[in-house]
Amino acid sequence: MAGIGFELKRLFRRKGLFATMRAYGYAGIVCTGPMLLGVLLQVGILVLCSLWGVGRANQDLLVCMVTYTLLASLTLTSFFSMPVTRFLADMLFAEREEEVLPSFWGSNAIMLVAGTVLYGVFLLFSGATLLQGLLCLWLFNIMIVSWNGMSYLTAIKDYRGILCSFAAAIGVACLCALAALALGLPPVEGLLASIALGYGVMLAWDVVLLYRYFPQSDRSPWLFLRWLDQFMPLALTGLFTNLGLFAHLVIIWAGPIGVQVKGLFYGAPYHDVPALLAFLTILVTTVNFVVSVEVNFYPRYRDYYSLFNDGGVVGDIVVAEEEMLATLNRELRFCALKQLFVTAAVISLETTVLSALPLGFNNLMHGYFRTLCVGYGLYAVGNTILLILLYFTDYKGAVLASGLFAGVAGLATIVSLFFPQQFYGFGFLLGAAVFFVVALMRLDTYTANLPYRILSQQPIVATDKTGRFTELGCLLDRAEQRYEELRLEGEPHGVFERTVARVYQNHWGGSDDR
Repeated sequence: MAGIGFELKRLFRRKGLFATMRAYGYAGIVCTGPMLLGVLLQVGILVLCSLWGVGRANQDLLVCMVTYTLLASLTLTSFFSMPVTRFLADMLFAEREEEVLPSFWGSNAIMLVAGTVLYGVFLLFSGATLLQGLLCLWLFNIMIVSWNGMSYLTAIKDYRGILCSFAAAIGVACLCALAALALGLPPVEGLLASIALGYGVMLAWDVVLLYRYFPQSDRSPWLFLRWLDQFMPLALTGLFTNLGLFAHLVIIWAGPIGVQVKGLFYGAPYHDVPALLAFLTILVTTVNFVVSVEVNFYPRYRDYYSLFNDGGVVGDIVVAEEEMLATLNRELRFCALKQLFVTAAVISLETTVLSALPLGFNNLMHGYFRTLCVGYGLYAVGNTILLILLYFTDYKGAVLASGLFAGVAGLATIVSLFFPQQFYGFGFLLGAAVFFVVALMRLDTYTANLPYRILSQQPIVATDKTGRFTELGCLLDRAEQRYEELRLEGEPHGVFERTVARVYQNHWGGSDDR
């Protein structure tokens, strides 16, 4: 995110209310765009369904299919997103931009193959029709590339282009949905295709931005796999954080308030709607991390570490450390206070506001919303602290905090199913509280003796960790080299090519020059 922070710092230098609002707007779009895109697309599609008189059963099935596809794609990409981001940062630091695009397509290829197999097996037994399953799989693949692309877009500073891609995605999806309903197409299938086209537009636009920024090359697309072995704690941190954030939803679907929509597609409307609205309350912390923590903290962080790299004297290092930690404490305090005020304001006004909306809120849903608002607020601040731990390369602390978050949130949610229904949201609240406390304690402990962490905990001899992912990368490289050798030799190496060559020889007497 440092590239975005640098550009936002330039925007915030401009004076005036409009300039400030513009900087905050850009930060919000860049950081929360995919989340907002998903919410706006679903809300827009459901509004069209209501206006067109689409049955409630079809609406529920559509929401379930999109939600399942969204969570499945996020879970898969969460394992790769942080190591890929680390790879991207290392390549930019080493001025090896030619490695970026090959790794983008290589990581996409691995996730698409693995995801298609895993999610395809689920869809086969899910009860969806063949066409519905194919559309869900298509949307799943588009989402995988979209989420992976967002990891690479951290180096892109074309905010106007990113904003246009979001707007185009929403516009195309809604127009296609309107056309599908007007033509009388099956509502679930037609609207699924419309949402997939919307995400596809955003994907194509973002890929164009990547190709505009990074050079094309013929480097190995599997080099990034070494970073998975080297930084496995990052992969586990991303996966655990995602599981902690969404596992409680799946567990609630299997509970007493869960409703079977079709086959293996379940939902819990009394819990899902409050959870979605409560999740939106953390947008302020997401934006604040980039606008406040990134812009103000990162320059101090960079100056402090540059003194170690450039031979700074001890006195300067001590002063820089004090300034950096003072800035960090101030920004984290402001971040937590802003989230606290937003959560308190939303809880105070939710009864009046939500009761006025046509969402069918009852007392149970109001209780879920208040509980989950507190839980997501704690998660948002805890996740900000987790990202700071990653700044200081405390990967063990990050894995510990995220692992406890996933474990406690999941187990506590399972335990809550044995209590009355009004206690269902407290499982996630407990997990988020543990996440926040452990991350904060770990950050306090780690920064208490920061020079020791930097100088004395590093390995004396640099070693590269190799494992299964590195071996997979070498295997794919050898396979690709062998394929190129056979292609250059003109040797038909596939069944289809051998058949075509045989027919050509038998009927037309072709030469060996193919």
